[in-house]
Amino acid sequence: MTATPMKRVQDKVVLITGAASGVGKADALLLAAEGARVVLADIDRDAGQALAAEIGANALFIELDVAEEVQWRRAIAQTLERFGRLDVLVNNAAICPLGTIEEASLAQWRTVQRVNADGYFLGCKYGLAAMKDNPRGGSIIMMSSIAALGGLPPMCAYSASKGAVTALTRSVAVHCKSSGYRIRCNSIHPDGIWTPMTQALVPGLDPVALGIADNPMARMCMPEDVANLVLFLASDESRFINGAELRIDNAQLISGIAAGTTHP
Repeated sequence: MTATPMKRVQDKVVLITGAASGVGKADALLLAAEGARVVLADIDRDAGQALAAEIGANALFIELDVAEEVQWRRAIAQTLERFGRLDVLVNNAAICPLGTIEEASLAQWRTVQRVNADGYFLGCKYGLAAMKDNPRGGSIIMMSSIAALGGLPPMCAYSASKGAVTALTRSVAVHCKSSGYRIRCNSIHPDGIWTPMTQALVPGLDPVALGIADNPMARMCMPEDVANLVLFLASDESRFINGAELRIDNAQLISGIAAGTTHP
C-alpha cells in the first residue's frame, strides 16, 4: 500500500548527487512526491535525464562529477538560475570497491577518496555558500555508512572515506551553528542497501529472504527505507537535529558490539 504524499517538503529546492540510480533515485522520487523541486546531479546523463522526464517540471538534471570543483560551481549556479535558491543538499554519490588493507592499492585508495571524500567536501563547501543567506535555512544530508562507525574489513578505502564523511559532518554542523547559519548537517549510516552497486558486490543475494518484512535478522534494507530518513532530515520536522549520526542498520552495529565484535 502506497502512502498518500503529505507534501512535507513543499517547494523546497533539493540537490541530490548520485541521483540517477539506487538510493539517490529513491530520494528524488520520494522528495518530488512530497512537493520538492529536485536537482538530479549525476555522471550518468541518460539515466538522469530519463528520471527528470519521469518527475516532470519540478526536476532538473545536471551532469556532475562530484570531485570536480568547477562542475560544482556550475551545478550550484544552474540550480539558483532555475529555482532561485537551495534548501537541501543530499551528498549521496559514492563508489564502493572491494579491497582489504592488504589488497587495496594506492590507486584504488585515491580513487575512492576522490569521490567519497573530496566530492562531499566540495558539496558542503558550495552547498553551504548557496544556503547561508537563505532566510529559510537549509539542511545538508551526508550519506555515510555503518562502516564509518564499526569498520568493514573487505572495504578498506570505502570505510576510511565514510569515516571522513562522518567527521566532516560534525565539523560542518558545529561551524554552521557557531556562525549563526540556519543550516543543519547530519549523517546517515546504513548497513546493506539493495541497490545495483550492492548487487554487483554480492551477487546471488535474495532480497526477499533478506528483507525486514520476512526476516527480523535482516541486514539489507531497500533504497526507500533510506529515502524515508532523507525526507525527514530534509523537512522542518527535523529542525533541532544537527550533527547527528543516524544509523539505519536494524541494530547491526550494536549487535556486533554485544557479540564481542566491532565490525558489521
